[in-house]
Amino acid sequence: MQKRFIFTTITFLFSILILSGCLFKGEQSLEEEMDPPPNVQMTEDLAKVGKEVTEEESVATEPDESEDTGSSETVLRELYLLDENGMVVPQMVSLPKSDTNAVAKQALEYLIKDGPVTNVLPNGFQAVLPAGTGINGLEIKDDGTLIVDLTEGFKEYQPEEELQIIQAMTFTLTQFDSVERIKLQINGVDQDVMPVNGTPLSNGYSRADGINIHVGDVQDVTEADLTTVYFPAEHDSHYYYVPVTVPIESEDEKRLTAVVNSILEGPSYELPGLLSPFQSEVELVSEPTVEEGILTLTFNDAILNNLENHSISDEVLSSLVLSLTEQEGVESVQVKVEGVEQVFNEEGEAFSEPVTRSDVKKASSI
Repeated sequence: MQKRFIFTTITFLFSILILSGCLFKGEQSLEEEMDPPPNVQMTEDLAKVGKEVTEEESVATEPDESEDTGSSETVLRELYLLDENGMVVPQMVSLPKSDTNAVAKQALEYLIKDGPVTNVLPNGFQAVLPAGTGINGLEIKDDGTLIVDLTEGFKEYQPEEELQIIQAMTFTLTQFDSVERIKLQINGVDQDVMPVNGTPLSNGYSRADGINIHVGDVQDVTEADLTTVYFPAEHDSHYYYVPVTVPIESEDEKRLTAVVNSILEGPSYELPGLLSPFQSEVELVSEPTVEEGILTLTFNDAILNNLENHSISDEVLSSLVLSLTEQEGVESVQVKVEGVEQVFNEEGEAFSEPVTRSDVKKASSI
């Protein structure tokens, strides 16, 4: 009897061990066979976009007619489009993530009228390149020059559209860190000037040449000290930000002060649709300082849109940050107010850290 009990007990325990092994094996098999969720890459800041290009070691390849990503993954790209006032403005647009290195070619394709951008155009905006434009290829040089070879269809635009076209192409393609300037070819032939209105191109076109240029009373723009500042515009109760290249008068050590004052002055009445978010009494109370890439600005309390809550409007902050991070050595902006210990945004969140360009980039798109 005792032997039978011992035998039964051993058999029961052995069965449990076998079943446990099967269960553990089953769990492991499920974990090994389960697919991870699809990954959607949403890259907002220019630094990440540039890094992606650098790691792939190319921003352009020869056109691949069979290219089909077959993927639902997307990536945010900054496209320069035309708003309803004819200004060239940046908009962050979600594009299919390319399986090749041809990220610059893809961005350029999305600037063509009636092209793939049609279904993703923000309301009130339009593409800038002629509908018949074809891309023969792109080639990046060691000095950062991107050679853009286009077809004859590129010539089909009006003279008044020429600066808009070259500016939109340049600012879209120079979002990639490896691209400093662009030069054009048409069917492999170098273009020293734009084909319709003769805008010079022999040295290439870069961001230093400006965008939405407004020089006012300046007679010789080649001798002027130019900078690009951003002003808000409104469409369907939503604000976006328009870059305008303007001349400033300053010595090197006073340049940042001159840039801030240019922003505070607001846009020229000759520029359609642009707004000034600043009250006329706003002024700097001390010279701007830069330390480790952080620009510190101290204003009087007129910069506050709510004195009781010590808040600064989103439009004021975005104009300052987008404009001043264009300046060499400025990576972020810390806004302070004289006599106020802590400054807040419109949502009541404290500005505990300096604000970067990528922090406000999303606000610049519709």
